[in-house]
Amino acid sequence: MRVGVISDTHNPSVGVEPPPEVAIAFQGVDVILHAGDIYVPSCLDWLEAIAPVYAVELGADAHFKNDARVATNTRVLHLEGHTIGLTHDLLVPGMAQEITEHSPLSKHFPPDADLSTALEIVFDEAVDIVIFGHTHYAIVEEYQGILMVNPGSPSLPKQLRRLGQVAIMELERSHKSAEILELSTFS
Repeated sequence: MRVGVISDTHNPSVGVEPPPEVAIAFQGVDVILHAGDIYVPSCLDWLEAIAPVYAVELGADAHFKNDARVATNTRVLHLEGHTIGLTHDLLVPGMAQEITEHSPLSKHFPPDADLSTALEIVFDEAVDIVIFGHTHYAIVEEYQGILMVNPGSPSLPKQLRRLGQVAIMELERSHKSAEILELSTFS
């Protein structure tokens, strides 16, 4: 299964819809996971023209009341034998800061702590993949067998207004991987 991963689209403040390069990068995906800061349903409508969408949004009831595509704060999905935790602002119990390229789990998570147990507190069940946003820093890291993916932002990477990133995840029953795609390579 090929999964498109996106976060922090911030529409309409950075544009009416996501950059057109997103549609090119997501060609052939089976599903799209959006990790929040969506703001308007039309963004999800645009993405849904590519593939089915599952999303999270802090305070989802403000703009997404009764929208089955969007859950408030966190949600858990089961795809291709994997349990995926989806959230916007990931606060890992036991870690004093957010996960970015400068503060990866491998550097800042307590080495004697169990990541699976910490994440079970966040998602109310064990997960083997976590997708999150909020920081605008793209990162793919596997730590203690858990794949962590933040796709960055397609239009505000590292809080700078320019073309950014999305991620593609490849899932099979016995395999999981993700890669960050620079949207500038699709222009």
